[in-house]
Amino acid sequence: MNKTSISNNHWNSSLYQDKHAFVWKYGENLLEILNPKSNEKVLDLGCGTGQLTAKIAESGAEVIGIDSANEMVEKAQQNYPKLKFQIADARKFKLPQSVDAVFSNAVLHWIPQADDVINSINQSLNIGGRFIAEFGGKGNIESIVKALYKALEKIGFDNPSRLNPWYFPSISEYAAKLEKQGFEVTYSNLYYRPTLLQDEDAGLANWLKMFGGNFFKGLSNKEINQVIQDVEKQLKPKLYQEGNWFADYRRIQVKAIKK
Repeated sequence: MNKTSISNNHWNSSLYQDKHAFVWKYGENLLEILNPKSNEKVLDLGCGTGQLTAKIAESGAEVIGIDSANEMVEKAQQNYPKLKFQIADARKFKLPQSVDAVFSNAVLHWIPQADDVINSINQSLNIGGRFIAEFGGKGNIESIVKALYKALEKIGFDNPSRLNPWYFPSISEYAAKLEKQGFEVTYSNLYYRPTLLQDEDAGLANWLKMFGGNFFKGLSNKEINQVIQDVEKQLKPKLYQEGNWFADYRRIQVKAIKK
């Protein structure tokens, strides 16, 4: 999961790049749908540490990567000093000139204000331009979320769902939002993708620390560890297999054309 929005989590870009490389590696499949061409102008919305931005550039396209997290943009610029990266908010970004395509991998589930994001994308695209995205869909990490709620309730949290920063829409919900703003949805897919979490026994703990910070605000280190251990205990029968943790991901892929 990249991040281009409003959560107050502070991103550890090195941990993200080294222990959660699956985020961008799975995104390589999405590049086939994008199919960037030489001399096209492409925006990578939520570029993270820049790996997919660089792969888009390999096609000969002129690409710019944006992310709201300063730590990510700094790391991306270090990784690929010849490419363009900048800090921007996905809900209200503006480009100096319109682009032929907007690409976004593992970002949009961080931004509940989907209509604002779609408006910004619409404003940035040329007529006939395409929007290609993959992000968490309805049912994504459902087991992990339920386990977090239970663990937080045990230490005294009322209504822990209010801490949930994620937006996991159905295909019909998201397609309707795109169509309302003048897009034609030409492809959509919701699929289950169990995802291996690196570091074997520590995989789920690392994932929670990287992406679940919103649930741990105000907790002591002891309480955080208690919650994580509780979540691991709940999920081990379902998500721990042959010495490795897996996340129960469900992903939406969508392609839409600006009419």
